[in-house]
Amino acid sequence: MTRWLTEAVPRGRVAAFRTLVYLFVAADLVVFTPWVRTRVDVPGDLYQPLLVGRLLPLPTPTPALVGVIFWVLLALSLLAATGRAPRLLGWAVFALYFEWMIVAMSYGKVDHDRFGLLVALAALPTAGRARHGDPTRTEAGGWALRVTQIAVICTYFLAAWAKFRFGGLDWATGSVLARAIIRRGTDLADLVAQVPHLLIVAQFGILAFELLSPLVFVLPERWRLAAVGFFYSFHLVTIATITISFAPHLVAMTSFLPLERVRPVSLLRRRRSPAALGQLGDHPLAAAGDDLGAAPLGQP
Repeated sequence: MTRWLTEAVPRGRVAAFRTLVYLFVAADLVVFTPWVRTRVDVPGDLYQPLLVGRLLPLPTPTPALVGVIFWVLLALSLLAATGRAPRLLGWAVFALYFEWMIVAMSYGKVDHDRFGLLVALAALPTAGRARHGDPTRTEAGGWALRVTQIAVICTYFLAAWAKFRFGGLDWATGSVLARAIIRRGTDLADLVAQVPHLLIVAQFGILAFELLSPLVFVLPERWRLAAVGFFYSFHLVTIATITISFAPHLVAMTSFLPLERVRPVSLLRRRRSPAALGQLGDHPLAAAGDDLGAAPLGQP
């Protein structure tokens, strides 16, 4: 079990995942959850902190406190995305984002799509240093990715358990998707809803998908990536029909992917070569100049 939990992965994969996660935190503050800053305008007695917020205990949020968290977290997450000081910046980002989420979810609605992201933020500081493109394998980084993967799958499996706990089999045979389409459906959803019994079949399919999701861990790597592709397609359909994005969950799910193969910095460096060099086509001197960082044509 320990060997599986700490299965070594390339450091480049950890570096890419770290950059993606911290950039999403910054984007989350300004794109997905900027409304958190407005929550503190309501009376303080409406703040009903989650259990963890009561155990710590954390103060009732004020405009000043939330404003400080916003700006400090935004700056630190962008710094952490560079890979510098992974432990110091990583723990700081996790603590501040954790408090940001407690404020966000303590006014009556709790979103379960952030569980995997929070686990990733808690695990990444333990992965140590990692550089983009580094093929060296690391068990610490493997553990950080593995526990994130487990959190991602738990999000699915426990969602099915919650459906049975609160709705029983009636969840699958009821009008859950029909109500969702009425509330926030798209034109595509309206077309789907016109097909007899399709929504009921879809509800049974969702339950089966969520209950069987842990099987992704026993699949061969090739089929595992195909299964993760299916997970993403499921969320694509969800966005296209009932406009629920699950963006934090989708970011955490990249922990399954060979992200070390994606190297945007190297791609940008190759494209920064002068246009004159590009006009030389496949000339060997042009290729050598690109690799060695040669000066523009006409200069020594």
